[in-house]
Amino acid sequence: MTSTNMSNSNTGSSNMKLGPLTTLLMNDKGGRRLLAVLAALAILVPALNLLMPEGSIFHVSTYTMTLLGKYLCYALLAVSVDLIWGYCGILSLGHGAFFALGGYAMGMYLMLQIGDRGVYGNPDLPDFMVFLNWQELPWYWLGFESFTFSMVMVLLAPGILAFVFGALAFRSRVTGVYLSIITQALTYALMLAFFRNDMGFGGNNGLTDFKDILGFDLQADTTRAGLFFCSALALIIGYLISRFIVTSKLGRVLIAIRDSETRARFLGYRVEYFKLFVFIVSAMLAGVAGALYVPQVGIINPGEFAPLLSIEMIIWVAVGGRGTLFGAVIGAILVNYAKTYFTGAFAEIWLFLLGGLFVLSTLYLPKGIVGLWMQMSEKLAKKFPEAFVSKKASTDNDRISEGEKV
Repeated sequence: MTSTNMSNSNTGSSNMKLGPLTTLLMNDKGGRRLLAVLAALAILVPALNLLMPEGSIFHVSTYTMTLLGKYLCYALLAVSVDLIWGYCGILSLGHGAFFALGGYAMGMYLMLQIGDRGVYGNPDLPDFMVFLNWQELPWYWLGFESFTFSMVMVLLAPGILAFVFGALAFRSRVTGVYLSIITQALTYALMLAFFRNDMGFGGNNGLTDFKDILGFDLQADTTRAGLFFCSALALIIGYLISRFIVTSKLGRVLIAIRDSETRARFLGYRVEYFKLFVFIVSAMLAGVAGALYVPQVGIINPGEFAPLLSIEMIIWVAVGGRGTLFGAVIGAILVNYAKTYFTGAFAEIWLFLLGGLFVLSTLYLPKGIVGLWMQMSEKLAKKFPEAFVSKKASTDNDRISEGEKV
């Protein structure tokens, strides 16, 4: 009796050691490794930039740190796309609209921080409004002088658009290629609207010439390091939110909808509500990515609404591995690194390379880089079963010691 009680108490204490984060990532080895790398980068890259002298081989230049921060923003954007496409089957070709709206919300705040330091020295109006003879701020610019209000709008602006669009589309049961075409038309229409000078968003030139954020000089290395850290932190939080959704009961319903929406409806689920919820969450994540992207690149213009960017997002996810989350991060970073290199080395043929990459990944890597890695691991496991069996046994023993039920 005593030994049984002691055993139960030991089991209970070992189970108590498993926190919510451990439980969330327990069966996500790739996600655990990704988050560990991101946490290390969030600390090491700013430290190597600020603490190491420029002549040192360990020094990370401000340009490299900013470029990596841009990649992290794209990675968060890819996670938002994978959340709806990989787990719910919603192929959105207009996610660039949510990314751009979040960027414009941040850009409006940064423009109002310029004050009388602009070219025309007007403390109340941005330079482009003075140039166009505007006498006062439009009503939709009011409140953006507050950082808190701007951050709320970073979430609300894409969230409201996603709610309105999703409610109309999903209640009408628009799916498949028709939904993709409509989302692409949405972002294209917004791009044309934001190109107009009378919209009050800077027209073709967009919003630029930012000076500071929260009183910190945007050109300072310390500010750039802080933005990089925030980008890495946002990606970690966005990944955990997405992981929480897809591993919950809600996530199981989403996968059922992805595999057979009609069957899910016959089982009694209100499919449109589930799709609308995850679509709004995905749009908000994209808005956060856009808000962090703008102060690092220094500009936001209507070109971010271009349908080509939304198509590129699909390529990131397809190359990395659809329906894995961490594969979307890998794909976004690899494809954008390739874009940075090839647009400099082979600028004339980059778009052909990008299209070819998507075709090759679709034909020969249907599960992306992550799927290829899993296939190679399975082949190695069949070829060297003893090594993999011993490795699995040691892993199971470690899990038992941690209190996991195997």
